[in-house]
Amino acid sequence: MSAEAGNRDCVFCRIIRGEIPSNIIYRDAEVVAFPDINPVTPVHILIVPVKHIPSLAELSDADSPLVGRMVRVANELARRQGIAPKGYRLTINSGADAGQIVYHLHMHLMGGRHLEWKH
Repeated sequence: MSAEAGNRDCVFCRIIRGEIPSNIIYRDAEVVAFPDINPVTPVHILIVPVKHIPSLAELSDADSPLVGRMVRVANELARRQGIAPKGYRLTINSGADAGQIVYHLHMHLMGGRHLEWKH
């Protein structure tokens, strides 16, 4: 199966294909966005490339522009959600130690409250 067709068992690929219902709030030829089912902030949206890429670590040079596209979509969604003026966080987890649970590249857009940074 090609990367563009997705992974048969990947939950995000299944959402993108419409096999799992989701509240898709943005879709274009390259990127899909929908609310996280376990939000940690009042606004918590996942921005996901249509192409199945398991993680940021597996992003090819040819696919690198996708990350820029994901950021542009996140910026637009932050404005639409009304969180852009006060600020928001974009996070990409890559691998188990970073907390990646679904192995399909995705970006978390989080905001709507003050976010602490713990080091």
